[in-house]
Amino acid sequence: MSLADYLAKNYLTPDSKSDKKTKKRKRKNGAQSGLIIADDDVPGWGAKAADSDDDDAPLNVGAASAEFRKTKKNNWQTVGAPAPSSADQAAADAIIASAAAEISARNVADEDAPMLDDTGMKMESGAHAGLQTADQVTAQLKRKQAEERKRFLMDGAEHSGQGKETIYRDASGRIINVAMKRAEARKKAEEEAAKAAAQLEAQSGDVQRAERERRKEALKDAKYMPVARYEDDVEMNEEMKDRERWNDPAAQFLTKKKQGRSVTGKPLYSGAFAPNRYGIRPGHKWDGVDRGNGFEKEYFAARNRKRDLKELDYAWQMDE
Repeated sequence: MSLADYLAKNYLTPDSKSDKKTKKRKRKNGAQSGLIIADDDVPGWGAKAADSDDDDAPLNVGAASAEFRKTKKNNWQTVGAPAPSSADQAAADAIIASAAAEISARNVADEDAPMLDDTGMKMESGAHAGLQTADQVTAQLKRKQAEERKRFLMDGAEHSGQGKETIYRDASGRIINVAMKRAEARKKAEEEAAKAAAQLEAQSGDVQRAERERRKEALKDAKYMPVARYEDDVEMNEEMKDRERWNDPAAQFLTKKKQGRSVTGKPLYSGAFAPNRYGIRPGHKWDGVDRGNGFEKEYFAARNRKRDLKELDYAWQMDE
């Protein structure tokens, strides 16, 4: 005998057949269909199976499951809260959930924080003096930092120093007045600029200064001058008459001799003197002795020699 036949004979009980022949799906006693495994070692098991509420009892699938599969209507029921109708509702629910989670986490942190006693003596760091745990010291330091930050935010820019001018101090700790120091530095810079301008002015001669003043006066007078100047301009004629030229052949016929005065107003030497490249006449106190190194004489000789060679070369070319 095989194992399947042995199990079917001793442990399987066949269902009672109905007298009415119907289709398999329309059987009325569908609750009795299938096979029931009965253990013959336990007495009275078959009588108690119908009335027992034991979770380990065999489950009989009856006609209800067949009708559930047969129906075409959706019999599923929604369990719990319905889904949000829109994305805004979902976002609002997410914000509410996050706020609730934050509040709960804060409450849990407050409950887990150690108890702090404010009656004892505190140190500058905010922690109490004496023997205590590391958690208590950490909580006291965090509370001190939170209080300082809150006070800082409440005071605003008045006590934070934001927007105020920086205070500078010297080596001895005294406050330095920045405005006064800036004024002194500005005054010193102006004095140095004036000193440099004076040195530059001192390097130039009296004639150059007088020339600058004369040009300034000429520019000032030019504002009121006409655009065109003709030969009958009296001022222009007088200026041209007063100009001295060394090669003027009619200078000896002048009846009115100009007094020898320099540009600065000092008298000049009236005798003969060696010419120089700048055309400067000696002063009236010159004794007539040339104390130069002879450069002016060599300069004029070289210039005259160059001019003579140029004229001679031109004459030879014309003769050929």
